[in-house]
Amino acid sequence: MSEETRILVVDDEERIRRLLKLYLSREGFEIDEAEDGDSALSKALKVDYDLILLDLMLPNKDGMEVCEELREQKATPVIMLTAKGEESNRVHGFEVGADDYIVKPFSPREVVLRVKALLRRASATKYLETKPDSQDVLVFPHLTIDKDAHRVLADNVEVSLTPKEYELLYYLAKSPDKVFDREELLKEVWEYEFFGDLRTVDTHVKRLREKLNKVSEDAAKMIVTVWGVGYKFEVIDS
Repeated sequence: MSEETRILVVDDEERIRRLLKLYLSREGFEIDEAEDGDSALSKALKVDYDLILLDLMLPNKDGMEVCEELREQKATPVIMLTAKGEESNRVHGFEVGADDYIVKPFSPREVVLRVKALLRRASATKYLETKPDSQDVLVFPHLTIDKDAHRVLADNVEVSLTPKEYELLYYLAKSPDKVFDREELLKEVWEYEFFGDLRTVDTHVKRLREKLNKVSEDAAKMIVTVWGVGYKFEVIDS
């Protein structure tokens, strides 16, 4: 793995930070650490990390607050680490912008696999499986999605999306007018059965619409809810 890939590990327990650093360093990742919410947010805003492993229960600011404040300025991929496995906490994590969620106690090998999976979808680096010479661009009235550059433009204004928000939008947009149920979106976008929690999709759609709506109401309206089924991407004429 690339030595240039930099990950911030945030946990108030030193043994957990050491364990994660050990396994991630073996894969060639460069690891920084933070033990509380304030230092985590400060580092995350100053440094362009490729990914952040963020514990929920932290001194000063908890993981939810850190993620929410981070999302006001950056779309850095975030995997939440927590001993709280209840559904309400998972949903709240997604609402504030987390991309993935791992419940303690966890297998360090599972964490490494989740990190690699999220990195593959997070950038147009070697982790993103695209052909160097491809021109994979989806162009609609009010919305352009450039898969190679990993950019989304709404009415010619760039929209900052998290990796999962981006992948969800791209997956819907590449098949206009096709209705996808939540189960299929979980399987295809998240690449695994995600706790059977269908509201994961709903919270990401909500955040995606909100971000698009800030720039273009017409672009936001393209993501249509099909009640009782799921969602579809519907092209709106200019």
